[in-house]
Amino acid sequence: MQIATWNVNSAKARLETIVAWLKEASPDVVGFQELKCEDQAFPRQAFEDLGYNVAVHGQKTYNGVAILSKRPFDEVKMRLPGDDGDEQARYIEAVVSGIRFASIYLPNGNPVASEKYAYKLAWMERLIAHARTLLALEEPLVLAGDYNVIPNAIDAKNPQVWVNDALFLPPTRAKFRELINLGFTEAVRTLNPDPGIYTFWDYQDIARRRDNGIRIDHMLLSPQAADRLKATRIDKHVRAWEKPSDHVPVVAEFMA
Repeated sequence: MQIATWNVNSAKARLETIVAWLKEASPDVVGFQELKCEDQAFPRQAFEDLGYNVAVHGQKTYNGVAILSKRPFDEVKMRLPGDDGDEQARYIEAVVSGIRFASIYLPNGNPVASEKYAYKLAWMERLIAHARTLLALEEPLVLAGDYNVIPNAIDAKNPQVWVNDALFLPPTRAKFRELINLGFTEAVRTLNPDPGIYTFWDYQDIARRRDNGIRIDHMLLSPQAADRLKATRIDKHVRAWEKPSDHVPVVAEFMA
């Protein structure tokens, strides 16, 4: 079973690229982030034509998350618990064939000296609380998406550039460690401990050509999911396609 995550940076603008990748990779379940459209504008039919069931939690112009699955959804939940006043579409959760999967678009948090960074940390605290509840279910759980977190210096080509950025500040990284330390396995790093693994490159062409990237798209696994992990990969070649997202897909393969 292949499970993937991808910040597509506009589902409508990148539709041809997304469809091409789905045909090539054929993941069983995939979470998309940064849809940048409301539910009714999401190009659902294009994905249903490929055999996917679709669950979407969209928002006009910004944010938006979705889950596509070749198998029927047993359960779908929208929104991250903990703040009924939060209108940003950043979280969707579904159960597919006994695996609970969440597509996450964690706030960026910049500029740091604004309410955006406080919102990022508060959102992470809510995610930690919800993750603790989900882990108590003792089932295969995958929390995947664009976390907007550079966990360690090894996860950036030039970490010194990011020292004052919300993605790399000590409080951000500490919250991410707190989440992992609940009992999660970070899928990519567990199987690929070496440097030079990135999931995001700025749209300036020189960034991609010089491999000046960062790793901010992550897949966290409960113990029950980690026991079934076989392999991971980052589909870096997609970044060179026409009209690409600035992120690339992250894929994990699990034993049945």
